Amino acid sequence: MATTTPARGAHTPPTGGSGAAPNGRSAWRTRLWRFDDKVSPYAYIAPFFLVFGAFGLYPLLYTGWIALHRVEMTSLDQSEWVGWDNFAKILQDSEFWTSVSNTFIIGVISTVPQLLMALGLAHLLNYKLRASTFWRTVILTPYATSVATAALVFALVFRADGGILNWVLSFFGVENIDWGNGHWTSKIAISVIVIWRWTGYNALIYLAAMQAVPADLYEAASIDGANRWQQFVKVTIPSLRPTILFTIVISTIGSLQLFGEPLLLQGGTLGAVGGSEHQYETLSIYLFNYGWKLGHLGPAAAVAWAMLVLLLLIALINWIVGRYVRKNAV
Repeated sequence: MATTTPARGAHTPPTGGSGAAPNGRSAWRTRLWRFDDKVSPYAYIAPFFLVFGAFGLYPLLYTGWIALHRVEMTSLDQSEWVGWDNFAKILQDSEFWTSVSNTFIIGVISTVPQLLMALGLAHLLNYKLRASTFWRTVILTPYATSVATAALVFALVFRADGGILNWVLSFFGVENIDWGNGHWTSKIAISVIVIWRWTGYNALIYLAAMQAVPADLYEAASIDGANRWQQFVKVTIPSLRPTILFTIVISTIGSLQLFGEPLLLQGGTLGAVGGSEHQYETLSIYLFNYGWKLGHLGPAAAVAWAMLVLLLLIALINWIVGRYVRKNAV
């Protein structure tokens, strides 16, 4: 009668064989196996933590140390403890609050249209279109374009004198608009660059989430008499809530880190200070001015930590809102 040999369990150490008492060699092998079983998982994840510690955690802590000291670009080897003075300095600076306001305004008027357009594009691409791969590649092309290239091209589009957009608007009786020097027009111009670059990226994220929605839900909705729009509102959107929340968080983080677009909108001295009246100066531009133009690394580090606190607050608000939505959806 044939018998089967029991397989060794995933966490069962090798035995000495034949039921004999383990000798010195088998005991050593058993200890080595147990050591390998406990240590190997940590060895596999160690590279991530080493890289994160070197390029993530250490710069974060070092920036916090600089934020509590007076450190100048011209004398990096000299520092003086000032405590919270750097934070008090930026919080009392009206230009800091102007940059905060500009950052949030640009973030809102770029994120909301961007995500709505991405959701609509993803819904269209979710249908069986001819050359669907081609269209998906096309909408991702702006994301593959560098920030410098996109900003420089749009700077020509939004030029006050001889810009393409003003030329088009002239056919509708609209006089030349000074996009870069206006308080709202400059923010709109920067938002257009952001929308152009990131809409396709978010559309592909939404498309991947839509393709994961079970087809049974759409079939059941169709049997109940729901049309395409009702299926989109009642089935697609609720299924995409976690993905939508994710893209909101990512887009918000990106808006707080805007640097290349405002820097290159007008370029030169004006771009480096966020406009003649700081009308489109973001937090990243403000940090750049303090750290690299004025050479005061202490306040610049304090701005960096202020940006981190703002990101954490926004993430907390998004988490609370998401939890409230999920609770009501149950």
